Amino acid sequence: MADTREVVDDNESGSDHWSYQEPSRWWFTSAAFPMIAATLGPAASTFSICALVKPWRQHLPPGATIDTASYIDDPPWLTAINATQLGIAVLANMALFLNMSRRVSFTIAQPITIVGWYISSFALIALTATASGPLIVEPAAELIWSQAFYYAIYAAVLYFLIASLMLLTYLSALTGHSPKDFALTASQRTLMLQTLMFLLYLLIGALVFTAIEGWSYLDGFYWAAVTLFTVGLGDFYPTTPLAKGLLVPFALVGIITLGLVIGSIRSLVIDRGKTRLGARLLEKMRRRTLKRIRQRGNVEILVPHRHDPALTELERREREFALMRRVQTTTARRRRWGSMLVSTGSWLVLWLVGAYVFQRCEEPYQGWNYRDSFYFAFISLTTIGYGDLTPISNAGKSFWVFWAMTALPTMTVFISDASDTVVRLIRDGTDWVARLTILPGEDSFRKDLKKFLRMLSFGLLLGQDVKQARDGQLEDPRPGHPTSADTRADEDETPELLRNNIPDPEAAVPYMPSADQGFSWLARAEEGARGTHANAEPTKSSRSQSPSIPFTFPSTRQDYLITLVNEIRRVTRHLKRDPPRKYSFREWAWYLRLIGENEADADMHRRPKLGPRHQLGDSQSSKRQHQPPQQDMGPARPNDGFDWHKQQRQQRTNSLELGQSPQPANGFA
Repeated sequence: MADTREVVDDNESGSDHWSYQEPSRWWFTSAAFPMIAATLGPAASTFSICALVKPWRQHLPPGATIDTASYIDDPPWLTAINATQLGIAVLANMALFLNMSRRVSFTIAQPITIVGWYISSFALIALTATASGPLIVEPAAELIWSQAFYYAIYAAVLYFLIASLMLLTYLSALTGHSPKDFALTASQRTLMLQTLMFLLYLLIGALVFTAIEGWSYLDGFYWAAVTLFTVGLGDFYPTTPLAKGLLVPFALVGIITLGLVIGSIRSLVIDRGKTRLGARLLEKMRRRTLKRIRQRGNVEILVPHRHDPALTELERREREFALMRRVQTTTARRRRWGSMLVSTGSWLVLWLVGAYVFQRCEEPYQGWNYRDSFYFAFISLTTIGYGDLTPISNAGKSFWVFWAMTALPTMTVFISDASDTVVRLIRDGTDWVARLTILPGEDSFRKDLKKFLRMLSFGLLLGQDVKQARDGQLEDPRPGHPTSADTRADEDETPELLRNNIPDPEAAVPYMPSADQGFSWLARAEEGARGTHANAEPTKSSRSQSPSIPFTFPSTRQDYLITLVNEIRRVTRHLKRDPPRKYSFREWAWYLRLIGENEADADMHRRPKLGPRHQLGDSQSSKRQHQPPQQDMGPARPNDGFDWHKQQRQQRTNSLELGQSPQPANGFA
């Protein structure tokens, strides 16, 4: 137990462990928060513009309608302060964009952005509080607030939110938890620019159709939002020939732009966020698994084996690999269903709370009850838009625009999570039923039935009978014989056989034969670790493998470099596969062997050989470094300044970022 704790603690204190967690731990402050702020900043400024174009008060005498209610001019000081805060907010937006484009330094731009948005938020809060108190005119029963007043409230909320997010980002950068330069990708910047262009298009389109149809500008803005969000409530529609003609290009361009925004949201919030969140959840699951193993006392899988004739170090690492695979599978399933639960809850909150707000807004004017607003919110969220119920109050129209913009990313994430869970479950279930009835697959009926029962029981039944293929599909491989068409089609992408020390990139790849037909470096290492048991019967674990690795390790530097280039090219193709390719343990061990590690040697796990010019800086790392025998390392390390340690760390970093190459072998040992 003491040895195990020493091994695990040594692992978890290493730089590789923290580099594995750090990107996901502070990703929100370094990338997500700035991206959200840069996206919502223009939306808040859009609402500020709507709050400035019209007075905040209207006079509604008895018997009149909201459309005929006259505006009450605002005091000049209120308009001046409102225009000033809008200018400050635009300046804060520009400072953030210039900082992201690295035109202005972080220490100058971020205080301007944060202080500017806080000033705009507090100014709008003060103005709305003043308007709802001292500016009330008599008779108070005939005074109503215009749409501009409510847009000012929404802008104040958004300014305060994004200023707080950027404050957290600024503090994390000052404390050294995240870099001062935003780690934004091209797709993230594209999302921000697409959102800005869409909002400008919405404002300009509202201005044009307002001038043609004679609407109020805020009614035109509400109509433009209803149109481009493809809801089509029918309360406002073009009546003149010119407006009908302009509607065609306006709607086409606007809907396409909105589709691009939705695609960018899905790519960033789901795909990239899923990778970061998945890495963090995987690390937590790994820690819990280690703790559970310690508590149960079943620690032999964690202790390196150097002199145990019953279990070689290679077999122990293979068991460890399988355990980490189960951890990855469980983590991925929990992440998918956890995301589905969160997105479903967010969608329900948006639906139910939105229905309540609509009911309170429309009850004085149309007598809506909660059932009516519940129905209206649903047909708006799903873009059905029958038009039998529409908001007519100033509060209802303005809230619909704010609520619809909030619903856009929520619905995008909800639909994507549903496709990864519920839709996927139904699709897989339909496929299995088809295999068991009228459309048999490539495997036998018995094997398909076992897989189906295992899927229904989430791995509780027949979990040991069904193995996982290297391509991520369930299969029961036999030595020397691939069992699926996908595996056979992928033979040209597996590590290749070195014939006469000259690799052939286009040659077909044979599977490794049994021990009596040939010897690989893994077989020799396994025999050496067994000692007197070198001729023992192969274990079940080794028989179940169908490795496709070379027979021999390159013996010269030239052959090694050629092999390394070919394998890098092959792994690069693997990274583009969807679903991601999953490697077998033998393949994983082969690739680690190419970068200087040896899964069959307990002294060489995660410790490649370094030359004198590339020794680790700290004394502790130098003590931990082991020099393996030259015959086990293959070719000598080039003396041209190539850093093996940096290559290894960069490969692991790229694997984590892309979320496709597995991390089982460095998960526990």
